[in-house]
Amino acid sequence: MTRAHLDKQPQDVAAMFDDVAAKYDRTNDVLSLGQARLWRRAVADAVGAVAGQRILDLGAGTGTSSLPFLEAGADVVPCDFSIGMLTEGKNRHPELALTAGDATRLPFADESFDAVTISFALRNVQDHQAAMREMLRVTKPGGKVVICEFSTPTWTPFRTVYTEYLMRALPPVATKVSSNPEAYVYLAESIRSWPDQPALAAELQQAGWTKVAWRNLTGGIVALHRGFKAP
Repeated sequence: MTRAHLDKQPQDVAAMFDDVAAKYDRTNDVLSLGQARLWRRAVADAVGAVAGQRILDLGAGTGTSSLPFLEAGADVVPCDFSIGMLTEGKNRHPELALTAGDATRLPFADESFDAVTISFALRNVQDHQAAMREMLRVTKPGGKVVICEFSTPTWTPFRTVYTEYLMRALPPVATKVSSNPEAYVYLAESIRSWPDQPALAAELQQAGWTKVAWRNLTGGIVALHRGFKAP
C-alpha cells in the first residue's frame, strides 16, 4: 500500500489516491460522521453555478463533488491527477467530462472558467501557492474561487479533542473502512500542518485574489474560502 508524506511528492500522492479510489467516498462519509455531504452542499451554494457557466472542479476525484454543478445546468470540468480516481469516476458518472491535470500546471487556456473550486485537495498539492496562481490564471475577470479545506477549530477545548481524534481515532477507523488505512495517517498529518483560516486567506491575497473571505463549517473543522479575480 502507498502513502504520501508531508513533502507531498506528486507521484506518491497520486499513487496513494489510486489505492483508495474504490472506497474513497464511502470512507469519507464514515470518517466525517456524515458531515462530508453537508460540506459538499455548502460548496455548491458558495459557487452558485447557473446554466451557461463553465466551472472547473479541481481535485474532483471520482466526480461526486461535480454533480451539483452539472445539475445546475453548468458546464463542469472535473479535474484530478489521480488516474485511479478518474477511472473510478468514469465508471460511476460517464456523463462527466473527467480530465487529468496537475493543479500547478493546469491544461486550460487563460480565462477559461467563470469559477474554480477545489475541495479537500489543495492540501495535497506540493506547491499550493502555485496552484492558487494557476486557478487565478484560468478564471475569467470577475470570476471566483471557492476552496473547501480542513482547517482549525475555533473553540480551543474542541481543537484539542479534534487533534486527538485525528491522530488516535481516525487511523483505526480507517483500517476498518478503507482499502489503504495508511493514507489516512497522512490525512491526519496533513490536516495538522495546514495553514489556519487567516493564513490561507493571506496566501490567496498574495496569489492575486481579491475580496477574500472565509466561513467556518462545523466549528472550523472545515473552512470555505472565497475570492474574486479583479474585473
